[in-house]
Amino acid sequence: MRSHAPNGATCDVVVVGGGIIGLVTAWRAAQRGLRTAVADPEPGGGAAKVAAGMLAAVTELHYGEQDLLALNLASARAYPDFVAELTSATGMDLGHRTCGTLAVALDADDRAHLRELHALQRDSGLESEWLTGRECRRLEPMLAPGVRGGLRVDGDHQVDPRRLLAALLRACQSAGVVFHRRWVRRLRVEGDRATGVVLDDGGVLAADRVVLAAGSHSASLDGVPPSVVPPVRPVKGQVLRLQVPRARAPFLNRTVRAMVRGSHVYLVPRENGELVVGATSEELGFDTTVTAGGVYELLRDAHELVPGLTELPLTETRAGLRPGSPDNAPLLGPTELPGLLLATGHHRNGVLLAPATGEILAHALTTGELPEQARAFSPGRFRTAAHHLTEQPT
Repeated sequence: MRSHAPNGATCDVVVVGGGIIGLVTAWRAAQRGLRTAVADPEPGGGAAKVAAGMLAAVTELHYGEQDLLALNLASARAYPDFVAELTSATGMDLGHRTCGTLAVALDADDRAHLRELHALQRDSGLESEWLTGRECRRLEPMLAPGVRGGLRVDGDHQVDPRRLLAALLRACQSAGVVFHRRWVRRLRVEGDRATGVVLDDGGVLAADRVVLAAGSHSASLDGVPPSVVPPVRPVKGQVLRLQVPRARAPFLNRTVRAMVRGSHVYLVPRENGELVVGATSEELGFDTTVTAGGVYELLRDAHELVPGLTELPLTETRAGLRPGSPDNAPLLGPTELPGLLLATGHHRNGVLLAPATGEILAHALTTGELPEQARAFSPGRFRTAAHHLTEQPT
């Protein structure tokens, strides 16, 4: 059911933020007939511009994240059709590859950790295969001889986030989404309802509904009542890009990842010869400085996995900010303030959850309710948990 903007409104929906989550939300809203605008000074940026684009719902499984696993798997399953639809709409290649992941162990502790992950995957009904070190090196000859074993996960895929962002921008424009390339100064609230936003030049975008999809900056928007400010924080990630010469291709056939000295490292090969290496995880506020220490640690850990990597040209160093939440899961859908919805807090899963988030927010915008699969990610869950804690007897 379409909901129309009130008298004087410039659009049905204004999306604050033009990163991957904001763009997919705007695209799906416009497809459902909603007059949609996006406010962002540089749409097509955000954390996804730095991200590696791993669609690793199986390999990134963590204890206590069963609800998130279900959403990640649903979104991963939707990716082939999502990519096909976007490619049909834009004529653009998104760099989607079904090459799988090989997670490897370099010492006894890493091997024990991987064994635990394998058991958790099996208990969760997920497919993965344990390999010996020799079998790992047979799959990926560039691996270090000291690899002790690993997990082969063929169900993990990858996509190029930069191509995905460019395609979503084009798809939004074709669907009639209007872009306002300005910062949003504050949320506009009238009569206890969100009615649009005020831009940094003083202009007003009036709308029936506002979707806050500003990534790590989602908690910084003025005018949002304290009770509905999303508990989102920036988590810095430094990422490197190297280039594999044609004479040495293919350097790797699939994504390779491991835990080295307690830190996760991954290597994601692209079809064009680019090799993405990441990523640090740093709680340093909004700092996006690329540091010598961050670059050193990534190259050191990646070298232990694939020694030949240090001979490749280093073409780019970047740092981005993941939007972290208290439980590392997204905040999706309507808030207690009528007219304000959230699509933020995706942490390390923003690219993976793009298809699911677009559908969930479109459903919420057109029906006023969250679909069943998304109710565990309601923005009110933290407020509810805090309320229950205050009621506990002392």
